[in-house]
Amino acid sequence: MTEPETKQEIHEDVQLNDRTMRLVGIPFFGIAIPNLTGLFGTLTWQDGRYWLGYLYFILLAFLIWQGNRYLLFRTRKRFTWFDKPIEKLVLLFMNNIFYTTPLTIAWLCMWYNFAGFSAIKWDVILIVALVNVICVLFVTHVYETVFMVKEQQNEQVKNSELQRAKAEAELAALKNQIDPHFMFNSLNTLTHLIKVDSTKALEFTENLAEVYRYILSQKDQTLVLLDDELDFTHKYTDLLHLRFGNALIIKKQFNGSDGKDFLIPPTSVFVAFENAVKHNEISEHTPMQIQVNVEAGNLIISNTIRERSSRHSSRIGLKNLDERFKLITGKGISAGKEGGQFVVKFPLTPIRG
Repeated sequence: MTEPETKQEIHEDVQLNDRTMRLVGIPFFGIAIPNLTGLFGTLTWQDGRYWLGYLYFILLAFLIWQGNRYLLFRTRKRFTWFDKPIEKLVLLFMNNIFYTTPLTIAWLCMWYNFAGFSAIKWDVILIVALVNVICVLFVTHVYETVFMVKEQQNEQVKNSELQRAKAEAELAALKNQIDPHFMFNSLNTLTHLIKVDSTKALEFTENLAEVYRYILSQKDQTLVLLDDELDFTHKYTDLLHLRFGNALIIKKQFNGSDGKDFLIPPTSVFVAFENAVKHNEISEHTPMQIQVNVEAGNLIISNTIRERSSRHSSRIGLKNLDERFKLITGKGISAGKEGGQFVVKFPLTPIRG
């Protein structure tokens, strides 16, 4: 689709409610212009033709307004200010002048005959015709200004909707990456447990079902309570303890904060834990500690570094998580080594009271 076609579609989408403007503007011009230009001549309020004259000129104002309005709307369907501004401007002037002027002159000639004046005052007729054309041009300018403002608002709304749809699509794609990645690691763990302890393998399978149920239930959520996320992570750590036993130590410290005070994208803590387990050696001889803290509106997860020499880290999980945070909260995460620890910081979204 070309740019002019896009703008034309915007033209057609704009709806203008000008009923109030017409109800006020038509009587105003129908009453003001005859009085300002002397069309009533020697007629006074005691003469019935004087009052009929108001109805007569309001009808003229109605015909001029409605006729030019119709021509304006027709012009908008043919030309836009974006693709053919000169043609549109010329056509608007021609429509206004060649419709308004003949109608005004003919209508006023009939008025002079109806009012019983001895002669037609052509100088007054020309002045009224000029005034009418100027008023029509002014009103047309008002219409076009209102249309352009509404077009800009419509375009902003459409752009906002497109951006939101794009963000939702990107977010859905990022969330969907979790499933195969998580299942791959879980099946590896299950395979290991089946070989060494069938009872633990059964317990692991049951816990795995609970964990995966949470992932599926939060799939359409953008933010969840930190408390719920930590409850879920506790179930996941039960799976880890079945495999690593006492070799994995997890500590939590909230410093007076409550998990119900904050929101966080779902499975965030889970990804950080999974990243720590995947890239580090964990055994009775090389235990690993994971620390979970809430400080200054951030959730901080740190773990001791026992890097596996044979594993190359692409940090796809953390990159995924960073993109999700940016899409949902507008803030990214930070992750890196600090004093022998690998530290991941998540910006929390406070629940406003």
